[in-house]
Amino acid sequence: MTVEQLYTGCLSEAAYYIESRGEAAIIDPLRETGPYLKRAAKDNAQIKYVFETIFHADFVSGHVELAQKTGANIVYGPNASCGFDSYSATDGEEFKIGDVTIRAIHTPGHTLESTTYLLIDENGKAHCIFTGDTLFIGDVGRPDLAIKADVTITDLAGMLYDSLRNKLMTLPDGVIVYPAHGAGSACGKNLSKDTSDTLGHQKETNYALKAQTKEEFVAAITDGLAPAPRYFPLNAMLNKQGAQSLDEVNKTGLRALSPADFEALAYTGDVLILDTRAPQEFAAGFVPGSINIGIDGQFAPWVGALIPTLDQPILLVADAGREEEAVMRLARVGYDNTLGYLSGGVAAWRDAGKDVDTIESISAADFAAQHWSNSINVLDIRRPGEYETGHLPHVPNKPLDYIDDWMGTIDKDKKYYIHCAGGYRSMIAASIFKSRGVQKVINIAGGYGAIAKTDLPKETGATVTA
Repeated sequence: MTVEQLYTGCLSEAAYYIESRGEAAIIDPLRETGPYLKRAAKDNAQIKYVFETIFHADFVSGHVELAQKTGANIVYGPNASCGFDSYSATDGEEFKIGDVTIRAIHTPGHTLESTTYLLIDENGKAHCIFTGDTLFIGDVGRPDLAIKADVTITDLAGMLYDSLRNKLMTLPDGVIVYPAHGAGSACGKNLSKDTSDTLGHQKETNYALKAQTKEEFVAAITDGLAPAPRYFPLNAMLNKQGAQSLDEVNKTGLRALSPADFEALAYTGDVLILDTRAPQEFAAGFVPGSINIGIDGQFAPWVGALIPTLDQPILLVADAGREEEAVMRLARVGYDNTLGYLSGGVAAWRDAGKDVDTIESISAADFAAQHWSNSINVLDIRRPGEYETGHLPHVPNKPLDYIDDWMGTIDKDKKYYIHCAGGYRSMIAASIFKSRGVQKVINIAGGYGAIAKTDLPKETGATVTA
């Protein structure tokens, strides 16, 4: 028996490969099928099942394409209605993979179809549980994604309490917990950096599992829950319907465009120019109107948070050799309408005699010594929890996640200094400012992490929003 976690850091997502006697199963696959096909080929194994724990909201699954390429059956838990061929397991139903057994345990609460899969080894012993978004390491799934007219967040939280108490927590303490996500995911609020643990240790350390009553549990998991990213329902719907092949996405997305062809597309209609280079490289020179979301940060989640529609036409600017990666990572969260990329990058754009724009970026030390005063406009774009642990006095908190909500308060004729925690998000915000006509915008490199090391005054506590 082989059990392997396939973890993707930029999405904080874990898929799983299980193999026994030449038969294999994949749990919660990402959109690109290649890694799973190669892993099975290494064992000379046939993929028999693709198990899905939920209709994922934070990424597009590769379940349909993987099933088409392997003949595998797609399995969901109860209450799952799909736009493609799939099987909805009953609570307690078992599936054989070689000498091992997968048992579906319906665990509603995060969503109504949420299902945990228990792996029973060759000797009939409970080995591990693949918990999806029901149980994380250090947390449980958020109960606000499947709210309907007749199902409230309190209803779902109550269901989750029952699922955990009456089903998962009755399993042996030595059972290994394999969740779908780790730290950095917006599917919970307190996820650990660890990506597996024993159930017994989680009973001792997970705040949600230590709640004694249903009322305590509901209060604990709903308190301080930030709004879900707005792309979540779009991805969930796409996973219910089934996405197009990644090969089809690449046919258009990987078109190399000359500067002239790129320009002809860039400034017509509703096209978004997305520059995926590192923040400081972007600041030094970029195609006017570009938005910077660096590929080496939390790229896909920020794309999903800031680009409102999945059919948004996108033109790419990327480091040479990383164009395919950028197209794939956009597709992971459902953004399939990439029109091509700038061949030769910004250097080719310059060589063609076309204008570039820049963003001024200063160090925290320079900001403290030469710029700081109570009369300048400084924006802290971190999330409220970050802000409250320490911030500059009188500086408002304007989270990047909700920039469209507060951008209307910005005076385009004023100068703004922007910072986040380390410089990644502030360059995103600065690029959006520039694209919307705010010309006097200065990025504070290193963010609050660097500012905290200066002699500037700091304070903690409640969020200032105005």
